[in-house]
Amino acid sequence: MASGVPLAAGTDATRVSSYNPWLAIHWAVSGKGRGGDVIWQAANRLSREEALRHWTSAGAWFSREQGKKGQIKAGQFADLAVLDRDYFAVPEDEIINLEADLTFTGGKVVHAKGPFASHAPADLPGLPDWSPVPMFGAPGAPKPSLVS
Repeated sequence: MASGVPLAAGTDATRVSSYNPWLAIHWAVSGKGRGGDVIWQAANRLSREEALRHWTSAGAWFSREQGKKGQIKAGQFADLAVLDRDYFAVPEDEIINLEADLTFTGGKVVHAKGPFASHAPADLPGLPDWSPVPMFGAPGAPKPSLVS
């Protein structure tokens, strides 16, 4: 970062991590690994603003979409999430537990829960059609009713 080399955050989930950006943002801000041990000293950590920027607007440079995405700004893609708590106000160790209550992609609601549940889109079908998910549920999700 000090040299000016462009840097953005991302994931190679699910090979070694998760798609959940809050895990990596917590790591970058707190310097703590999954076990809670400090693995990065304070000088090597990011501020909350820097970490969020690396997960949002900084990625636009790499995809050559600067000015099109990564910021809440007129003329940019309407992809955004309304969080269940204030990222800038929660205690550092709670960053990892943040969740979206409402998510827009392309200006359309793609996820809604909690106070926004009435805006939730219909569930997507389990694919491929031979998948056991419709009958047995997805890992971590409520089991579907087998009674019709």
